[in-house]
Amino acid sequence: MTNDGKQGGNQSGKQGRGQDKKAQQYGVTPQSVDFNDWYNEVVRKADLADHSPVAGAMVVKPYGTALWERIQRDLDDRFKADGHQNLLFPTLIPMDFIMKEADHVEGFAPELFTVSKIGTEELAEPYVMRPTSETIVGHMWSGWLNSYRDLPFLHNQWGSVFRAELRTKPFLRTSEFFWQEGHTAHATEEEARAEVRQQLDVYHAFCRDVLALPVVRGEKTASERFAGAENTYSIEGMMRDGKALQSGTSHYLGQNFSRAFDVKFQTKEQREEYAYTTSWGLSSRIIGALIMTHGDDFGLIMPPNIAPIQVVIVPVGRKDDFAQMVAEGQQLAAELRAQGLRAHVDDREGLTNGFKYNDWELKGVPVRIEVGPRDLEAGQLVVKNRTNDEKETLGRVDAVSSMDARLDGIQRHLYERAKNFMLENTVTVDTYDEFRAAIEDGKWVRAFHCGDPQSERQIKEETKATARNVPFDDAEFFSEREEGVCVHTGKPAAYGKRLLFGRQY
Repeated sequence: MTNDGKQGGNQSGKQGRGQDKKAQQYGVTPQSVDFNDWYNEVVRKADLADHSPVAGAMVVKPYGTALWERIQRDLDDRFKADGHQNLLFPTLIPMDFIMKEADHVEGFAPELFTVSKIGTEELAEPYVMRPTSETIVGHMWSGWLNSYRDLPFLHNQWGSVFRAELRTKPFLRTSEFFWQEGHTAHATEEEARAEVRQQLDVYHAFCRDVLALPVVRGEKTASERFAGAENTYSIEGMMRDGKALQSGTSHYLGQNFSRAFDVKFQTKEQREEYAYTTSWGLSSRIIGALIMTHGDDFGLIMPPNIAPIQVVIVPVGRKDDFAQMVAEGQQLAAELRAQGLRAHVDDREGLTNGFKYNDWELKGVPVRIEVGPRDLEAGQLVVKNRTNDEKETLGRVDAVSSMDARLDGIQRHLYERAKNFMLENTVTVDTYDEFRAAIEDGKWVRAFHCGDPQSERQIKEETKATARNVPFDDAEFFSEREEGVCVHTGKPAAYGKRLLFGRQY
């Protein structure tokens, strides 16, 4: 798997010289030295993923899979609470399906993997490995839908999709990646549009409350719209190097795919009508967002609400009393699990305490507890949060009873830290010179724009920045309604507010 180039920059969370030295001792390049190398090393050394023999594809290791499973479980519960049902579609899609929706094929043609032979037999018509499933979903819906009484269809699929990527990066851009894709069909435009907004809000709440990721909700410009959609909405997050990561999308497809695949129904008034459809998705690139939003020079930092392991217990002792310390650690873990917490005892033999401490810091476990003979005798524990360097010596009972509150505090701290970083590194500009300087400095920019796609393309060519979205009126960030002139062309601004621009992953 190739890298996408050096991503250093001055927004990478600068550390002191002593911390840089300590990080290098751990074997992780500091963010301030090379953010790209830091990211790739953390993915590999924290045992999240590894390269595979298939170009551009990754193998997600058990720790990374445990993280993805927690993401799946939480989102799946949210979808089902809203009445959505899971189903499974084949990986292969007939090529002519992709060709039926003009914007869709134009948007995806450069990324398609095709299958033209099965065994030794050439196929009369090739298949494509799904880049997304709107086409095959529409085909099947056309056979399932008869009356307005059948609607809405509220469907979701968990699986993987395939898109040819020239420059790949684990979790962020890979030839095969994992995701969920929701597909719904409705009797009215109003219902479909409400669904699109509802699901974007589900993603927003999940990122905020579970992943501690501040994200900006808004609508994509026409140039950034999903191929075949009438409107595309996104959540955008800022990484520690100042780049934007599109972290989830929700699309209003109107009747475009319904007309292409004859998805129609009989209304209450006995008229024939095409269904109004939506699609929405969040992928394993959200793990990349988690790494790059919270991680530091020593590795991952897992928000407690999503961490596969919330508390790691490290028995500290000599060979003759190590078994006793492990037993005490197991008892402690049982008490924490009884509170609903995810605890793990590091009972590995033959490793130094320092190695274990560094290993769990690299993996980002929110809290570490050390259990040694003197601590056991004194009825106390040594506790350390991943988010700071200080250790605390606490009474055993207090350490256990206060653990849930400690984890909540870490969760809140991570969100506030990420939110403040985003706000501090977003600037408002009114001239193109200011725009270019801010983008070059690794900032996000709020600026007026005229809405001309050609202007957007020129801005991208000249600065490598793209319009991330037009923030919603009720967005948590950057939602003021204003009037002005385009920062690039000087023409009257569109949208009635400033757009959010930034370089992207």
